[in-house]
Amino acid sequence: MTTAQLRARAKAALTAALGLTLAASAALAQNLADLEKRVTEFTLPNGLHFIILERHQAPVFSAVTYVNAGAANDPAGKAGIAHMFEHMAFKGTPYIGSKNFTAEKAALDNIEKIYDQLEQERRKGPKADQAKIETLQKSVKDSIEKAFSQVEQDAFTRMLEENGAVGLNAGTSMDSTVYFMSLPANRLEMWFLLESDRFLRPVYREFYKERDVVREEYKMRVESDPQGKLVTALMTTAFAESPYKVGYAGIPSDIENLRVEDALAFRKKYYVPSNITIVLAGDIDPKQVRALAEKHFAAMPAAPLPPPVISKEQKQMGEKRVAVEVEAQPMVAIGYKRPDAVHADDPAFDVLAGVLSQGRTGILYKEMVEKQKVALFAGAFNNFPGSKLENLMILFIVPNAGKSIEDSEKAAYAIVDKLKTEKVDAETLKRVKTNLRAQLIRGMNSNLGMAQSMASAHVTYGSWKKLFQGLEDIDKVTAEDIQRIAKQYLTARNRTVAFLAKPSTPEAQ
Repeated sequence: MTTAQLRARAKAALTAALGLTLAASAALAQNLADLEKRVTEFTLPNGLHFIILERHQAPVFSAVTYVNAGAANDPAGKAGIAHMFEHMAFKGTPYIGSKNFTAEKAALDNIEKIYDQLEQERRKGPKADQAKIETLQKSVKDSIEKAFSQVEQDAFTRMLEENGAVGLNAGTSMDSTVYFMSLPANRLEMWFLLESDRFLRPVYREFYKERDVVREEYKMRVESDPQGKLVTALMTTAFAESPYKVGYAGIPSDIENLRVEDALAFRKKYYVPSNITIVLAGDIDPKQVRALAEKHFAAMPAAPLPPPVISKEQKQMGEKRVAVEVEAQPMVAIGYKRPDAVHADDPAFDVLAGVLSQGRTGILYKEMVEKQKVALFAGAFNNFPGSKLENLMILFIVPNAGKSIEDSEKAAYAIVDKLKTEKVDAETLKRVKTNLRAQLIRGMNSNLGMAQSMASAHVTYGSWKKLFQGLEDIDKVTAEDIQRIAKQYLTARNRTVAFLAKPSTPEAQ
């Protein structure tokens, strides 16, 4: 989880209590039976699944392309390639983004040819010819600039934005890569043409320039950010076998050595029709959508589903601790191993997270910030760093002035222990469930929010209807369930603690 994600989740939790009356009334208009009448689903022969939600209130639509592969699917030694491919998907096609594609293609091919020679020489180790390496490095750099001279920068995104696209973006998480935008309804076919083209015929232009951008993102989000260092240390310590031990940002040495052939291999394995779900929501005609889907996406060749991640964590045998020595505000992250999102206990964890950290009404805030004044911030975050595999529930704490990490841990563990001995009261349970429902309803207020929620539910649980069935599961959570999972999972043996500490030596700074 990046610093921005932590702040965004904290802000969302603080906002959850606001506007409850309005959200509750909106919920009356949003129900499964009503949505089912407006949803059409179909799967192309190649395996690409479409979900269409009709919402004719305004002449616009939102599109979400959800690829069921993220950073957890990065091959060993290629950490960061899922994120790199996401960047490449905005670089255009042979027809969009090039001044002269014939010349550009020749230059791109020459980059790879020289890069192969450079890597071959580097592999000689101590026997490598350093003068030859320097010559090849310069040749690679010159070839990159020659290819770049043929590029019309940002042509793909500019074309979409000139035709009314808003919110054009994408995101790579541990579990998925999601591309999304909103457009005027009369640009539906243009969306089909460009979206299919960038996955059918991508051009890996500016790959090595973009690789530098991704490396710089890692520096900004991890190496230069104490919170980034903290959560990275938490992941690498908590997980031994799971791919969640490496964050979506990758590993610096891997990023610096990524090649175009790595992106090609990732696309071939994971960007197959059967591993992609597309959701369109807005002022659209399902019959027209199906015709356009067959016209533009049928050419994607069918391929088997990629193999699932099989590496699983062994049972943790005791508390793990890691100190991150850095000059920064003290912070501590306490992670408890918890099951994946499809586990029967998942709804109870959603409620538990709300009990602990739902704005100013959460136990952590009331006890640690308001009452004891031991912390400036205290919150709980569920499903870190992903939800497809066994993951973590995190207690994240920023100690108050004059208070130590030990003070923060002591107060947090007292709250956790109380959950094991005293049942959550009925009023708190009701408030948390109401807020969880309100959060879902707020996500349904926009075409884009609805499309993203439906895509995620379909891929994670096998059906978009789980959006509503999930609420039913949450309603069934009892105080006894909260007490049970606290006893079962929130144990010293099952936790990992990462904290920021003052450097012990000058070299550590």
